[in-house]
Amino acid sequence: MANTKGRIAISTNTVEMLDQATKVYTKHVADGVASPLNTLTDYDWAKTGPTIAIALAKHKEAEELKGKMEAAYRERDLLVPAIEEILKSSRNLLKALNSKNPKRITEWGFNVDDTTKAPKTTKP
Repeated sequence: MANTKGRIAISTNTVEMLDQATKVYTKHVADGVASPLNTLTDYDWAKTGPTIAIALAKHKEAEELKGKMEAAYRERDLLVPAIEEILKSSRNLLKALNSKNPKRITEWGFNVDDTTKAPKTTKP
């Protein structure tokens, strides 16, 4: 067998990375002053370690809000077709009633574009 140094991956998945950090922090706390991680000079597990649980809680909160958001969009999408249809019918009626001066329906909140359409170009 070949002797390899091994690769040690850190997941790019946030939850998996936080779970891994929890395990490292738990072992670090269990080892106490004997933990080799106490020799880190640029980072301090005593400060960063407790934030792991906060990050996991915020992730859980975000997932719950994501679920609520998706439910709200589904509920909205059930209402929108009827609103769109009544809006179209109202536009058509107002346009018919104001056929000589369609700009008047701007009073109802509609935008009236009275510019001429560019002719369609056909490919030879």
